[in-house]
Order: sequence, then structure tokens, then C-alpha cells
Amino acid sequence: MKKVMLTGAGGAPSINFTLSLRDSGERIYIVGTDCDKYRIQRAQTDERHLVPLANDKAYIPFIRSLIEETKCDFLHCQNHQEVYVVSKQRNKLPISTFLPKHRTVEICNNKMKSYLRWSASGLTVPKTCMIRTEKDLKNAFEELGSTLWLREVQGSAGKGSIKTSRFDVAKNWIDFHRGWGKFTAAEYLTPNSTTWLSIWNEGELIVAQGRKRLYWEFSSRSPSGVTGLTGAGMTVSDPELDKIAQESIFAIDSSPHGIFGADLTYDKDGVPNPTEINAGRFFTTHYFFTKAGLNMPHILVKLAYGESINVKKRVNPLPSGLCWIRGMDTSPVLTTTSVLEKHEKSFLQRLKRICANDKTLSAK
Repeated sequence: MKKVMLTGAGGAPSINFTLSLRDSGERIYIVGTDCDKYRIQRAQTDERHLVPLANDKAYIPFIRSLIEETKCDFLHCQNHQEVYVVSKQRNKLPISTFLPKHRTVEICNNKMKSYLRWSASGLTVPKTCMIRTEKDLKNAFEELGSTLWLREVQGSAGKGSIKTSRFDVAKNWIDFHRGWGKFTAAEYLTPNSTTWLSIWNEGELIVAQGRKRLYWEFSSRSPSGVTGLTGAGMTVSDPELDKIAQESIFAIDSSPHGIFGADLTYDKDGVPNPTEINAGRFFTTHYFFTKAGLNMPHILVKLAYGESINVKKRVNPLPSGLCWIRGMDTSPVLTTTSVLEKHEKSFLQRLKRICANDKTLSAK
């Protein structure tokens, strides 16, 4: 029986990883770890262990001790902090990780370094600059446009992001976050974004699937409208997206290995611009793909154990228009765009009839 160690086991990304392995039909023993004594209670693994924070000096020795005790064969992380630390010190751990090269993880973990790679390779990207001083910020408004997108160089879930057209707001925002030298400014594109999630094995693409984000959950509670919590996602199949996503990955690593989730935002011309790559981990809602018929976590585990993979269609094997709708304390729903359109059509027809009978109302 395979024995897998899963970090951050009580968080939503790792719970979705666990559920995917459970749905695979293969009996896999999962040892879960988490640094939070409350969150670990949510883990759905066979074992649960509290561990130090990833930036604690005791983290790697602690994980190594658990690996030796539980005799796990494969280690998977589902948050960027642990991916980075485990990647950097993988040689100290007696276990398989199936991670990208650490140099690749470092570049993907730094939005400015990623941008420079993409720009140098000729990809269409939003013009971006580091903000170290107030002068840099003034220059950014002059050179990148009247509206800027500010975000922290490192971090996930839209960390520190905000859209603003005012210098004083931008300055105060960076001051508040003590972010001089830690923020980038970029030209603002559009709210439309997508993710191209892929698994590679020594430069060979094993499988990839495009997903368009329909909206951010709790967007009204974030200054930027970006929360990192996808409220609804939809499967897409777009040859241009497939091409640009792969080019963005190859610009950073000519022989990619492991998981690469390329985030792209559409510009005003409808061209997807790479903005970030999450290397070594799946996005939070990857259970969407599992329920739709593409179990990427199980594919990853089989590859890590050297087993053969039979994927009939490597790029976008899922049909377009599948929707995954989720929220806090609710079970996610798998549906289709046709069902959503049916509800909307019925709503508009009824509204039109009501407004026709009451002239004080208007059908918008």
C-alpha cells in the first residue's frame, strides 16, 4: 500500500487532495500534518500530526522524524510556504517529492523574477516594476498608466493586492504593509483570469486542463476584489491559452517536472497574459476536476511511484462549460453553463412579464 504524507492537511487545498485520492478507488494510506492545532482537526487523513511552522528551524527535522516513524514514501505540500521549504531542503528528507527543480520554485515564488523571464522571452505581459521608493511609485503612474495593480512580490491568495488610480492611496497602502521593496506595480488589465493546471514528467506534458474563474468568493470584503478564493470556476478549452500557458512555463523551465499552475489575466485585446505560476502544488479547487473525471492528485501519486499513466487526451480532456460552484460551509456543486443559462433565461422572462403589468417597474 502507498503511504503518502500530506502537509497543511487541515486546509481546503489539502482536504481536496485527500478527497481526490479517496475517490481514486486505490487504497492509499495518508499521514496528515498541519501547524495549526484547530485546523488539523479538519484533516480527513488516516493520521494527523501537529508540526512547527515551515519557517521554524525545527520544521525539517520534525518532518524527517515523522517520515522515518510512519515510513511514508511520498511527500506532498499544498501551500507555497511548505513547498518552498521542502523544495529547498529536499535532500535532507528520505522521501520522494516529485517537485520541480528548486531554482524553478524560487523563480515562480517571486513575481518579479517570473515577469522578467516572460518579458525576455517575448511573451505579452503587463508592464511591471519594483516599488522601492516613492519615486519608483511616481514613475510607475507615469509609465504604466493611470490605474496600477499593486501586489506583494511573494505570497499567494492575492496577498497585498489593490487596484488604484491615486498616488496617495498607493503610498499609504505600501506604508501600511511596510512594503517598500516588497511590492510590484503593474499596468491594470481586466478582471478576467484563468488558470492552466498541468503535470509534467521530466519535460514531458502528462496532462493539462484550463479553468476560467467566474468570480472570487467574498470579493466585496477585499480592497482589490481578489481573495484567492474561487467562488465559481468553469472548464475551458482554448488553443491560444494552451499555447501561451506552455510558453510561460518553458520560459522559466525548459524541462518542467511536477505541477505547474499558470495563472493568466486577459488584457483589453483578449490576450491571456501570464501573471503567476504556482509550482509544486494544485490550486485549491482541484477537486472540481476530480469530480468531473480528471483525478490529477492520483495521476501525480502514480507518477511519483514510477507507475505508467494512460491519459487519452493530454490537453483539456474535460468538456468545456462544466462549472464548480463553492462557498464557505456549503458543499460544492458541479453543474454546467447550460443549466446556469436556463435559470437566467427563466428569471428574465418572468421579470419581463411582471414589468409589463406594472409600469412603475423596469426590466434591466
